[in-house]
Amino acid sequence: MLNPLAIVLAAIVNPPAIVLAAVATLLMVLITSVRGTGWEPTTDISDEVLEHRASAVPETEFPEPGNRAVGGGGGGGGAIPAGGAEGEEGELEEGGTASAGPGDIPEDEVEYFEVEFVKQGETVELSNDEPILDQGEDEGWDLPYACRQGQCVSCAGRIADGPSGDFVEHDNQQMLEAAEIDDGYTLTCVAYPRDSFSIETGEAP
Repeated sequence: MLNPLAIVLAAIVNPPAIVLAAVATLLMVLITSVRGTGWEPTTDISDEVLEHRASAVPETEFPEPGNRAVGGGGGGGGAIPAGGAEGEEGELEEGGTASAGPGDIPEDEVEYFEVEFVKQGETVELSNDEPILDQGEDEGWDLPYACRQGQCVSCAGRIADGPSGDFVEHDNQQMLEAAEIDDGYTLTCVAYPRDSFSIETGEAP
C-alpha cells in the first residue's frame, strides 16, 4: 500500500504539476481582471443637493451677518431692550400688553431739544419721539445708514459732550459696546433725543 505522505511529496516535487497549478492560477486572475467585479461608483449628487437647498431658502436683500459694517450681529454690550431702560409696557387693542419703545410718547408729552449737526453746520430742534436719522432726513440731509434697525454701524455718529446715553435713548441697538457708548457713539437710526447736544454724523467706532 502506498504511503499518502509519499504521494503528496511526489506531487509537490513534480515540476509539471507545479507549472500547471501556476498557469491555472494566472489564468483565473486574468479572467477576473478582464471581467471586473461589476462594482460601479455611485453618482455624485452633492451639486444637485446644494442647488435644491439653495432654491428652498428664500432670498433676502439684507446682507449676511458677521461684520459691524453692515448686518453684523453680536456686539451689544450696551444694548438696551426694546421696552426702554425701564421696560415700560403699553396696552394692545385686544387687551394684552406689549413693550413700548422710546418713541411711544403721548402727543402732549413730546419734547423738543436743540441738536447741532456739526458736519451739516446747522442746529435744529428735534423731538423726542422720532430717531435722529429720520429727523435729519426730514431736514433734507443725506445721512448714512443701512439696516435702520440698530444691527450695523453704518448710521453711527458721535456726541462729543460725553456718554451718548446721557443725551439719547436707544431702541434695542445691538452693535455698540458699553465703552463705545461711554465714548459718545450712538446709532442714529434707533437713537431718540433726551437732551440738547452736538453730533457728528458718519462717525463709527
